[in-house]
Amino acid sequence: MRRPFLMILLLSICISQQVNGQLHPTIKVGVFASIYIDSAFSENNYKLGNSISKNNLPGLEFYNGVMMAIDSLNAEGVNAEVFFYDTKNAAEPLETILENPVLKSLTLIIASFNNRAEIKTLADFASVNKIPLISETYPNDGGITENPYFVLINSTLKTHTDALYKYVQKTYATSNIVWVKKKGQMEDLIQSYFSDNNKKTPSIPLKVKTVELIDSFSTPDLLNKLDSNRQNIVICGTLNEVFAMNVIKTLSANSNYSTQVIGMPNWDGFRDLIKPEFKSVDVIYTSPYNYSRTDKLGLSLTTKYRNKFLSRPSDLVFKGFESFYHFTKLSIKHKENLIHNLSDKSFKLFNDFDIQPIKFKKESKELDYWENRKLYYIKKTDGQLKLLF
Repeated sequence: MRRPFLMILLLSICISQQVNGQLHPTIKVGVFASIYIDSAFSENNYKLGNSISKNNLPGLEFYNGVMMAIDSLNAEGVNAEVFFYDTKNAAEPLETILENPVLKSLTLIIASFNNRAEIKTLADFASVNKIPLISETYPNDGGITENPYFVLINSTLKTHTDALYKYVQKTYATSNIVWVKKKGQMEDLIQSYFSDNNKKTPSIPLKVKTVELIDSFSTPDLLNKLDSNRQNIVICGTLNEVFAMNVIKTLSANSNYSTQVIGMPNWDGFRDLIKPEFKSVDVIYTSPYNYSRTDKLGLSLTTKYRNKFLSRPSDLVFKGFESFYHFTKLSIKHKENLIHNLSDKSFKLFNDFDIQPIKFKKESKELDYWENRKLYYIKKTDGQLKLLF
């Protein structure tokens, strides 16, 4: 059986685009995503049957979105070459892929990461060869510094936590605020970001109770921190989906408490949030992405995806489509000056990117990276997702 859509591909959009009577120059775009192609095949035989594993799905959905963008650009007559690579291909790891001299001539790199080590490897390559690298997914910065070609569309945890602090302070300062966490280095880091804001605020600091729970916590462990006579704001400072969903499920089952949960940015990928057992509690989180499925473009993409794949497109499909279309068009427009025109809204599809230079040290001559600072506040209520602002 052939590898129909999981292949590592060299794609080419071959139709030329005329601008002012002249042939528009070809650009080369590299796309990197975690497909885990080896887990889907034994030699040349597809072994997953009619199902796709949880590991394969995110990268495949991103790839499908990119392919839909290629179709759209192809229809517009854009002339480009697209190189697509699976970063989890055991036969050709990322370090080996980057030895290909062709990749040094890329105009643009777009990546969907799921591993911090891969970020550093690809970011270093982009910096040395002066190629803008658009990073679309969590994890974020990967410890990158002094790299003026690294672009974070998915904002850092610190940016999200700072924004959530301001939101809670402005909206819920007089509520019973409870910080819920599990044991872990990442959880400690997230809490430290929030605590730093509380120490530095020019306003009255928030009064925050903290409860650290084990994975198999009992209901009283959490409810003992709630107030039955006041609104409870439960800030769940974890990226761990199982733990977070247990907290939400527990609170939802005890709706006699007036409770609102504040979550982390990766919660936009928690598909179970819309299930009935989580409906009795509202959840708010920030996201750099707001994909409408009811406007003309959103409806069109959803319809095309359902017709082709018989399923509803996830946000990763939209991210793949938007990132490839938007930044390829910007790259054509600005050529070698793309890195200084990342917030140009000429080809906006869904999101208002506000990409700003980030410096950790003011005296440094080099940027550490570029970061999208535009965040949307999303609220899940009664099983429906709503944009707050």
